[in-house]
Amino acid sequence: MPVTIQSSIIFESDTPADVMLQFEAAELPEQHLSDLSTLVTKGTDFVRIPAHDDIGERAWLHCNGQVQIDYSASVEVIRETDDLDDLYALPHNQMPGETVQYLLDSRYCHGQEFQSLVASEFAGTEGGARIAAILAWIGNQFEYAPGSSDPNTDATRSFIQRQGICRDFAHVLIAMARASAIPARYVACYAPGVTPQDFHAVAEVFLANPRIPGGGIWQMVDPTGMANPTETVKIGVGRDAADVSFLTSFAPIQFIGSNVEVSRND
Repeated sequence: MPVTIQSSIIFESDTPADVMLQFEAAELPEQHLSDLSTLVTKGTDFVRIPAHDDIGERAWLHCNGQVQIDYSASVEVIRETDDLDDLYALPHNQMPGETVQYLLDSRYCHGQEFQSLVASEFAGTEGGARIAAILAWIGNQFEYAPGSSDPNTDATRSFIQRQGICRDFAHVLIAMARASAIPARYVACYAPGVTPQDFHAVAEVFLANPRIPGGGIWQMVDPTGMANPTETVKIGVGRDAADVSFLTSFAPIQFIGSNVEVSRND
């Protein structure tokens, strides 16, 4: 079932500014893009570059004044999903080298701080069963509360507050997965059914691939429970939200607003 996306971003700078954005759906084997349109305020310097892990693209903008970006796309998602309880964790010496970064602490996800907690709270579980237990625990313990966090909120603070938005839920799961020695990464995405509708965030964990003996696969999970992986459209991935921000400015700007509409094209 195609997913239709429409989004817009508006910001303003009083002086020349370099801004990096990531808002376009990624072209991947698991999602086919069509009817693409990206419109940028006339006169704005707009250059695309590869994004983290070569998944999706970032865009550099050099601008002065008000900038509006309007994006639309239709996406057919063909992602395979599996029952987490059936998936085991690959031995680390059998994992691809690029997964190592997703075992290590990052700006918002300090897995080492959660090692004692996961060892006691989720004792007796491992691999996909451990991730399923963490998802259930977050679902029972956390409140989705817009406005309860800010750009500096990390997984540890979210854990203490027991509330947050999608990025905070994803950070907590990522930190707990890494504390369990399971690679985990942050996924910026679009998804129907998200309330309030906005740029969304989920996570992916690296587990054994049931279709390839000895192989591994990234499994998408949403700790908020709002997004279905079979209709979630990836924008990009990273160690945490800092790697996949939809807007990063390298000079003072005024963010005016954004709007996101995602729907199933029945």
